[in-house]
Amino acid sequence: MCRKFIVLLSLLNIVGFASIAQVPSPKKYNVLFIAVDDLNTDLSSYGHPDVKTPNIERLAKRGIQFNRAYTQFPLCSPSRSSLMTGMNPDITKVYNLITHFREALPDVITIPQLFMQNGYYAARVGKIYHYGVPGQIGTSGLDDPASWKEVINPKGRDKTEEAKVINLMPKRSLGSSLSYLIADGTDEEQTDGMIATEAIKLLDKHKNEPFFLGVGFFRPHTPYVAPKKYFDMYPPELISLAKEPADDLDDIPEAAYFTKPPNWGLSDDKLKAGKRGYYAAISFMDAQVGRVLDALDRLKLSDNTIIVLWSDHGYNLGQHGQWMKQSLFENSARVPLIISVPGGLKGKVSDRTVGLIDMYPTLADLCNLPLKQKVSGVSLKPLLKNPAAAWDRPAFSQVTRGKTMGRSVRTERYRYTEWDEGRAGVELYDEQNDKGEFANLAKKPEYAKIVKGMSAQLRKTYDAAAVHINVDNKQE
Repeated sequence: MCRKFIVLLSLLNIVGFASIAQVPSPKKYNVLFIAVDDLNTDLSSYGHPDVKTPNIERLAKRGIQFNRAYTQFPLCSPSRSSLMTGMNPDITKVYNLITHFREALPDVITIPQLFMQNGYYAARVGKIYHYGVPGQIGTSGLDDPASWKEVINPKGRDKTEEAKVINLMPKRSLGSSLSYLIADGTDEEQTDGMIATEAIKLLDKHKNEPFFLGVGFFRPHTPYVAPKKYFDMYPPELISLAKEPADDLDDIPEAAYFTKPPNWGLSDDKLKAGKRGYYAAISFMDAQVGRVLDALDRLKLSDNTIIVLWSDHGYNLGQHGQWMKQSLFENSARVPLIISVPGGLKGKVSDRTVGLIDMYPTLADLCNLPLKQKVSGVSLKPLLKNPAAAWDRPAFSQVTRGKTMGRSVRTERYRYTEWDEGRAGVELYDEQNDKGEFANLAKKPEYAKIVKGMSAQLRKTYDAAAVHINVDNKQE
């Protein structure tokens, strides 16, 4: 009997092990990582009444939209370097458009590198790291070769027909001027259309393996180029300009201004033409996002793919007389951020303050990838489970103005900014009761306690960055 029992037990063990061996390992999440250049929150899902972005809106209905998400630095390369490494700009040492983050961090592991180290195929189409626009379209720009197994750099009619662009500010280059082109031809002939096409090809080619696919659209970055049908969505007579109080600039430090003189001294007609072009470029880009989402659904990848849509920074459209980026006002620092997780919450919004710096730990957490380095942000997974979860983290942004550094901290209610540690001016805005940031409260006695507390928050964060650098240097 004992011998029969042992034989039976052995057979059961064999069957048990065989059954375990037949259970497939959990399937890895794919990541579709959509970057948009110079996009602010003038989007239908964020409540804008006029801008038409149905595809970004349907993505928001598939996941969580973060209403208070902020860039670390409202300029392309510093922002993207920070997000992709998970490090604050004071650690990457990227404050301009020419410095590569590997000069200060030669061994840093970027987000796509982390995924490749864990068995993923990682590819980039278009702009993920910095490109000069439009000058470097069709090249790899300031890319990071170690981050990808494959890169594709399309170049469309917007680049080859650049001479047709109307520059409303001829003394400035196309990449930093109000300039536009009502383009001939189809969506697919433009660079962003080609980016969508190439991304769809890669989805089809790699649908049976885990992938991290970075899809970087160039629009609405100036020059604002889009086919005519997108301009037709915005009749010139319906374009209005930002309305500012006559004394709006009286209590704002000089260092806060990027656009000098206000509105560059341009006529209202030129400003409206520029704004119309920006909105047309947004709707054109949105259509390309829709094509990629359609392909994801057609290939039955949606149920296993995390989708992230983000912009490197916001964009001023005449608020305080400012245009484009490189300011620490809300329109420049705030970014759209939407995250869709398979099986997760759908159509929800979170009003907690978060930063693009949080993308690195969030994606690692969602995909169960071990972090191999210290990062400056935190995982947003708790907010993806409960968008209203307790959250006490503010968001930090900074920008340079010549040799002067401006630093800003944003809580759910207030924005506080120091220029040159306060020596060149301070700003405090009640974002709950003054959404236009028209009243600088920094010098009002009744707000002294708030100023003191938020100033201390700035010190704590950037002192922590200095400690991080010192510790890393000692380890080397």
